[in-house]
Amino acid sequence: MLQQTQVITVGSYYERFIRRFPNVHDLANAPVGDVMKMWEGLGYYSRARHLHLAAKMIVKQYYGILPDSLEQLISLPGIGRYTAGAILSIAFGKRMPVLDGNVMRVFTRLFHITENIQKSDTQKHLWALAETMLPGKNIRDYNQGLMELGGMICKPKQPLCDACPVAEMCRAKELGIQEQLPVKSVRKPIPHYDVVAGIIRKNGRFLITLRPPRGLLGGLWEFPGGKVENGETFEQSLKREIAEELGIKIEIDSLFTSVKHAYTHFKITLHVFQCRYRSGEIRMNGCDDYRWVGPSQLNEFAFPGADRKVIEQLMKPPMED
Repeated sequence: MLQQTQVITVGSYYERFIRRFPNVHDLANAPVGDVMKMWEGLGYYSRARHLHLAAKMIVKQYYGILPDSLEQLISLPGIGRYTAGAILSIAFGKRMPVLDGNVMRVFTRLFHITENIQKSDTQKHLWALAETMLPGKNIRDYNQGLMELGGMICKPKQPLCDACPVAEMCRAKELGIQEQLPVKSVRKPIPHYDVVAGIIRKNGRFLITLRPPRGLLGGLWEFPGGKVENGETFEQSLKREIAEELGIKIEIDSLFTSVKHAYTHFKITLHVFQCRYRSGEIRMNGCDDYRWVGPSQLNEFAFPGADRKVIEQLMKPPMED
């Protein structure tokens, strides 16, 4: 959960998750839909899918015991060198380095490393440095302290150098270039896409579809639709997407709402239309499952953030005159 997400955000999700899945056997035996529901709102949903798969592997291959070797840990889905190092040092007290974004920032400033940290040679240098810097004992305290130093003191902007316990040995502070490090590639402009979706009604129920397990937002439910192509109106795009993905015909009544949402590498505006089912048998071509659900059932399923915003508006009581 802490991969790419701050502690202050994770806390309540972690407590809820642990209550629902108190041990690895409970997690491994749970339906993936339940896992996704407990993760709903945290984003980066591949983490939840990987965690579920890892739990299954731990139960099947390691009899429910988390392995304590680097090779075995990195063989589990979702665990790379950094996460494995954090687990081995913090949980098992093993002499293993960690190198997350916070630690890279600390090292590049302390030692005046001006090479692009996204290049493989720089990564190798930083990992070697992280290993060289390891103390002979108290590894778990050292690694946690190092990550906290980067997160709380050596911030990307306006670092708190006066409160830093290693300020006297920091080359970047000596040169006055703290905020110029670390060096990264210039980020490309974030693209924006228009996306359409339909609240398709039939006999008082809504149609929702399940995204395939891999890829962006994999394993989450959504109101069906898709990306608007060049030259299409929103209505044309929605009818095309529904026909291609589900093989049914709909009638579009009106625009219900438009919501903006940002992902890591792009932004969208989701235009959602009130629709009615007209004809055709549903065939799944681009989704893994579908349901006709009543309004009270929507909270039983895990939805992406943009769809959840739509549901919140959908569930609001009508305003009285």
